[in-house]
Amino acid sequence: MTLAVGTEQRRIAVRLRDIELRYGDTLVQQGLSFDIRRGDVFIVMGGSGCGKSTVMRCLTGLLEPSAGRVLMDGVSLWETSQSERIRLMRRNGVMYQSGALWSSMTLRENVALPLEQYTSLTADQIRDIAEYKLALVGLAGFGDYSPSEISGGMRKRVGVARAMALDPDILFFDEPSAGLDPLSARRLDELILELRDSLGTTMVVITHDLDSLFSIGDDAVFLDADTHTMLTTGNPRDLRLHSDIAQVREFLNRGEA
Repeated sequence: MTLAVGTEQRRIAVRLRDIELRYGDTLVQQGLSFDIRRGDVFIVMGGSGCGKSTVMRCLTGLLEPSAGRVLMDGVSLWETSQSERIRLMRRNGVMYQSGALWSSMTLRENVALPLEQYTSLTADQIRDIAEYKLALVGLAGFGDYSPSEISGGMRKRVGVARAMALDPDILFFDEPSAGLDPLSARRLDELILELRDSLGTTMVVITHDLDSLFSIGDDAVFLDADTHTMLTTGNPRDLRLHSDIAQVREFLNRGEA
């Protein structure tokens, strides 16, 4: 296993050290040690069954590792108090693969839900913020629509708006381009970069889509299903050209003649 070491000294948003993940007796991943730098688009990649979604559950505080440490801003997530862990978790936003919108609510109500649950803002303030978040993802004026009245790509954007409702430090995306046509997927990638650049939000993206990971990824970790560990980290475009690991080259060059 190789661990790429960069020369940049930017502050680390998330640091994993010697992480082991299991479901009961079943080992998913072990020996995970990598850093996610603040302001990066960080890609979690690998073939089917390698544990990408499990790693995301660990990163978002939903799954306690069976070994190792997860540090957010230097605080060990599972060695601190429960109240501090909850505070740290609320600084994260998650966009799920399906969008996970409530069909009985309008788009505005979907985006407003975290604000209603976790803030003491007035109804008017919440409405204004929800409209603003929809505008940020290119859906100004769509607040009264229901999820069934918009396209799949638009539903993904609403999912992003809701994930941003509480102004998170880190946004997590679970296979954001899954089920989208190439044009909609490219527009979603462009949105991720626009939000990163305008808001300075750190993005963590789980994807196997080559177009996406090459166009948006600053850094990445490659997970292997056979060895149940990471094989390397680094910029996806650099790994495609220069990695000395066969599995990584094959994954990043698949489809090439």
